[in-house]
Amino acid sequence: MEIKPVTGKIDAVVNVPGSKSYTNRALITAALADGESAITNALFSDDTKYMASSLNTLGIPVKEDRSNNRFVVDGKGGSIPAKQANLFIGNAGTAMRFLTATLTLGSGIYEIDGIERMRQRPIQDLLDGLTQLGADIQSKNDNGCPPVIIRGKGLRGGSAVVKGDLSSQYFSAMLMTAPYAEKDVTIEVKGDLVSKRYVDMTIALMCQFGVNVENSGYKTFFVKAGQRYKAVRYEVEGDASAASYFFAAAAITGGKVKVMGIGRDSLQGDIHFVDVLKSMGCKVTKNVNWIEVQGNLLHGVDVDMGDMPDVVQTLAAVAVFARGKTRVRNVKNMRIKETDRIVAVVNELRRMGISAVEYEDGLEIEPSTPKPAEIETYDDHRMAMSFALIGLRANGITIKHPECVSKTFPDYFQRLDALRGGL
Repeated sequence: MEIKPVTGKIDAVVNVPGSKSYTNRALITAALADGESAITNALFSDDTKYMASSLNTLGIPVKEDRSNNRFVVDGKGGSIPAKQANLFIGNAGTAMRFLTATLTLGSGIYEIDGIERMRQRPIQDLLDGLTQLGADIQSKNDNGCPPVIIRGKGLRGGSAVVKGDLSSQYFSAMLMTAPYAEKDVTIEVKGDLVSKRYVDMTIALMCQFGVNVENSGYKTFFVKAGQRYKAVRYEVEGDASAASYFFAAAAITGGKVKVMGIGRDSLQGDIHFVDVLKSMGCKVTKNVNWIEVQGNLLHGVDVDMGDMPDVVQTLAAVAVFARGKTRVRNVKNMRIKETDRIVAVVNELRRMGISAVEYEDGLEIEPSTPKPAEIETYDDHRMAMSFALIGLRANGITIKHPECVSKTFPDYFQRLDALRGGL
């Protein structure tokens, strides 16, 4: 797909899909609740499809109402009706990690697998944490990666110590399952916890479903036994990661974009991408239910993106058009995403003639005029979406395998093209 440059400054109002992170968390908590929950403004994408279909396979009915962006979940009160299941979740990391923890509550044998890349993504720290809480669980190939085999027998509870440097999803997975353990659950973070805001999101969502978590400075988390999720109507807010592409479009074109459905009080870590854009020279206006970015002359930044690694690729696209170098730090965990994103970003920038340097924990970009190029996407939705933004100002940018955006944002390119209507 060739991206055509825009011919003027964008001035648009955009609605983005519901948050993938909140949708998949809500599907899990609703499945564990007792009774029927409605999840509105939900995201329908590959990742949420894998989660919903897996729950159906496990005997927890999930009805899809795509025309109204709604899931209806008939929760089974913490039980897993199926006694055996082989689940395939593609490259959906949230589904892999959240279901792995949830299935420890079952009574049977379950296996979860994915595509070849998923079989390279580490999960041993989560398995170790769940084992400490009484689970019988293992990596099938004894390499610390999926496929995972769970011999469900309920979760005893107690204390677990888990390294915090790879993925906050390990902690979210254990926390969402913890209320149904036999005893209180205490999870201690070894080292520093990455992507803390995602754990904040998990704790806030659990509270809306009726369960409280004590967070002691991201060093220990405590869940009192005996709490239960209640069935609720839950509205998913807009996806901050998806919004980042439209904020970046404003920055790159010198235009203005207002994104509706997500506001200044969002707990999503990626919403702070707009603060990075502000530090680069953009004007940012925040309201309760919308945020607006207006582009300006851009300058490079040196920034710690440890709490928002999923928007580093978006920042890379903006950095191409800034004055001066941009250095991104503290995002080593980008290497275990859908692809090694540090390597991928550096490779594709160089393909366009942009000078980029790879570091163990990040990258550095020295801007220049992009040359025409066919961009490899590595079956990574964020590579496709972010590098397409460069084509809004540079000629000859072609995105290979653009269909990979279906993982989280199936109609992304239609919505990106719709920006041209606001010129």
